[in-house]
Amino acid sequence: MISIRARSLAVLLAAAPAAASGQMPNAYGPNVNAETARKVAAAAIAEAKKNGWTMAVAVVDTSGTLVHFERVDNTQTGSIRVAQEKARTAAQFKRPTKAFEDAIAGGRQAVLGIPGATPVEGGVPLLDAGKIVGAVGVSGGMGQQDAQCAKTGADLLAGSAGGATPVPGAKP
Repeated sequence: MISIRARSLAVLLAAAPAAASGQMPNAYGPNVNAETARKVAAAAIAEAKKNGWTMAVAVVDTSGTLVHFERVDNTQTGSIRVAQEKARTAAQFKRPTKAFEDAIAGGRQAVLGIPGATPVEGGVPLLDAGKIVGAVGVSGGMGQQDAQCAKTGADLLAGSAGGATPVPGAKP
């Protein structure tokens, strides 16, 4: 017998097929290590400070497990968890979190029911040699500011390791 929860999830996925199929085609690679995660976060923090923004930055591995966290002094405490959830979403769903935000803005309210999906701009997968090795999530400013800092961190890894730049706004 199928549980009510399983049946509800099946209905949700049937109602939102684009959310299940719009992941980046990149395979997962080896997980980002602590030193690289620190460098990604430092680049994101530097971008935030350059613009006078107080931000929290989380870097996770491919499973969404926290590898490194850092924040600018006086960043609102709520941004700690939000940054981690954005990073986790980007890693586990293989797409920037903006894709989920855009889907909701386009009327795909069913996306709100996807377990573990944080539909707020600012989470970006990390690519190394074209493989997803984790993700960076940033919170504390407006969505575009968060995304700008996250992309700066992701670009540092992509540029130094030969990986491709993450696909902005990959469709959920």
